[in-house]
Amino acid sequence: MIKGLSEAGLANVENVEELINLASENGFGAIDTSGSALRNFVAEKGLSEAKAFLKKKRVIIGSMAFPVEWRQTDEEFRDGLELLLADAKTAAQFGCHTFFTYFMPSTDNNVVEHLMILTKRIRTSARLLKEYDINLALEFVGPHHLRNKWENIFIWNIKSTIEWLDIIGEDNVGIVLDSIHWYTSEGTLEDIISLKPHQIAYVHLNDAKDGPVEEVLDNDRLYPGEGVIDLNGFLRCLKEINYTGVVSQEILSIEEPTETNEVLAGRSRKAFTKVFTEAGLE
Repeated sequence: MIKGLSEAGLANVENVEELINLASENGFGAIDTSGSALRNFVAEKGLSEAKAFLKKKRVIIGSMAFPVEWRQTDEEFRDGLELLLADAKTAAQFGCHTFFTYFMPSTDNNVVEHLMILTKRIRTSARLLKEYDINLALEFVGPHHLRNKWENIFIWNIKSTIEWLDIIGEDNVGIVLDSIHWYTSEGTLEDIISLKPHQIAYVHLNDAKDGPVEEVLDNDRLYPGEGVIDLNGFLRCLKEINYTGVVSQEILSIEEPTETNEVLAGRSRKAFTKVFTEAGLE
């Protein structure tokens, strides 16, 4: 497995070059970014130098943010497809094979209609991305406060997300397995072991505060090893099913961090080292 660093858990990251340096200096082998940020990086350095810089720092582009608004109107979705193709071309230049996005666990819409609309949009997007050898990673969201935010409960756990993948029917669509969503959806180790490696397109790692699982907030996360999630078991199960992709930090917080990015990246390094060591992966 490759440790990944994202901006979620850092302060204001100036650009991709800073994120790459922070990752390299703290033992992370991948970063998460966006197509626009990566194109700015290329504009500053040139494509050859940008790729050489990543190679020198021993860092890969683990994933890029899916740039299309696919959860709202048809017009917004269609308007985003041109940018999707531009980002896919950029990703291919850097050997990045994963775009990631999320969907909410409840909706005010009719659930069947909502499912049909989103399925069609994901299927369309996946077919476009397949031309660039790119996977689309869908992140289910587990916290109870979001499951109950809108009128109708939608998909919110591993089992139903995997069933949705079967409906979508595109082999380059998988799930984002995020530890806090696994925990708040009351997922089990058996749920992880039941997965095939190709069904997991990406992994996010974080932790949760002690207290009733029903009260855990999506935007109040801890660094790995600082909370109550069984990350030892989580990581061991990923190893058992031979997942070899990126495990990336995603720490969302209510308040903006006040420490420097150097301090925060160092905190992430220590957190990852702790949980990976405890899981027998170091």
